[in-house]
Amino acid sequence: MRVLVAEDERMLADSVTEGLRHLGMAVDVCYDGDAALERVMVNRYDVVLLDRDLPKVHGDEVCRRIAEGDGETRVLMLTAAAGIRDRVDGLGLGADDYLTKPFAFAELVARVHALARRARPALPPVLDRAGVELDPAKRFASRDGRPLSLSPKEFAVLEVLLRAEGRAVSAEELLEKAWDEHADPFTNTVRVTVMTLRKKLGPPPVIHTVSGAGYRLGT
Repeated sequence: MRVLVAEDERMLADSVTEGLRHLGMAVDVCYDGDAALERVMVNRYDVVLLDRDLPKVHGDEVCRRIAEGDGETRVLMLTAAAGIRDRVDGLGLGADDYLTKPFAFAELVARVHALARRARPALPPVLDRAGVELDPAKRFASRDGRPLSLSPKEFAVLEVLLRAEGRAVSAEELLEKAWDEHADPFTNTVRVTVMTLRKKLGPPPVIHTVSGAGYRLGT
């Protein structure tokens, strides 16, 4: 899952970013509306956590521009204003959900997962292919009933491969969806992560290298 945190309270923004990264999400962060617009023009995000009162470019304008875009990115608007009129106005701008500060991190995560499901074609809550099962909400994965102890990045890569439903996924696509904007496109981190994931999944192999195309999960 690719997430952008656009929040001018730096301590809050950095805390939320680290928390979501710990859960295996690829998270970028910025602190003003100008930077938020730059990032949404360059990257495709599943969810944007958008502070309504951003400096430089107001969060309302950022929200409106996102809503006019590809139609796939979901916006969770964050604000200190708790009035009904504020929530109605925010949703009217194109926000998909609204969360009032201060908020519980667990609730934020639940809302991000719910919005991400709406950003993609409908899939079952538990992904299952070739004996591999993954529950994104519960952060649980198994193979043939055997629980897997995966790092956040291994979990993220496995989720991308399962969501591809047998389609080959390129290293570039894995890098885009499972890492943040600071990932080096020339690094071998994708290959190393796939290698360690294969070891944890065990024999017989279910992640196959497709020459010139990337990696495919299946029998």
